[in-house]
Amino acid sequence: MKLLRVGAPGRERPALLDAEGTLRDLSGLVADIDGALLADEAALGRIRAAADTGELLALDEAGLRIGPPVARIGKIVCIGLNYHDHARETGAEPPSEPVIFFKAADTVVGPEDTVLVPRGSVKTDWEVELAVVIGRAARYLESAEDGLAHVAGYAVAHDVSEREFQIERGGTWDKGKNCETFNPLGPWLVTADEVADPQDLSLRLWVNGELKQDGTTAEQIFPVGEVVRYVSHFMTLYPGDVINTGTPAGVAMGRPEPKPYLRAGDVVELEIGGLGRQRQVFADA
Repeated sequence: MKLLRVGAPGRERPALLDAEGTLRDLSGLVADIDGALLADEAALGRIRAAADTGELLALDEAGLRIGPPVARIGKIVCIGLNYHDHARETGAEPPSEPVIFFKAADTVVGPEDTVLVPRGSVKTDWEVELAVVIGRAARYLESAEDGLAHVAGYAVAHDVSEREFQIERGGTWDKGKNCETFNPLGPWLVTADEVADPQDLSLRLWVNGELKQDGTTAEQIFPVGEVVRYVSHFMTLYPGDVINTGTPAGVAMGRPEPKPYLRAGDVVELEIGGLGRQRQVFADA
């Protein structure tokens, strides 16, 4: 299934994109798309049954905003330097264990919402990423297969980053990762049963129409199942938590000088095969 949330910020309602591409209203079946729903197999079964029978009302998509596909996210765990090609372009050694940092849940916006360049920023960068949404509480998982079994679904994430704040201002990476609007998510949460192999997904990103990133999750140093397993040994993952699993090569930081960092007015588009497409116009904070 392709689950999504539509409507004005803070007033989104749950919806489903059916096999014919028609947007269907789920608000009569479930209150929202959140961790509670993703952990409830019976409720998900009711959605599947209603979609199969065609009883869900169609929504008029004209002018309808698409919000983040998951509400009330508990935490966003991010994996740094998780692609062989990205490590090479930045001159970094591939890590021996996953690099973990966090984004606050309030960085999440919809896939076409405006993204704000922070005040004083000169190094705002792009990163297309595969986001993993947890569907079952995960503690001390024993195998990568267990990790995949705890995934509810997948989505497109844009891990917007400010490199000066991240690298040159002391402390951890978090200062360059948690600026307002720095985690567009969506358009859909595609349930795990529709993603045959999360290590066989194409990722692309364009800036002002120019292709900048063109990668594949096959380049991940730590694959999805292993990432979920590993993280579960350091914290409990709950339904509705999100893991951003890293970005492939092609970011501004990895390019020759002068590096083409983002400015107000730039348009970024990104997509992951089968998971949908985002488009953001950047503006000054």
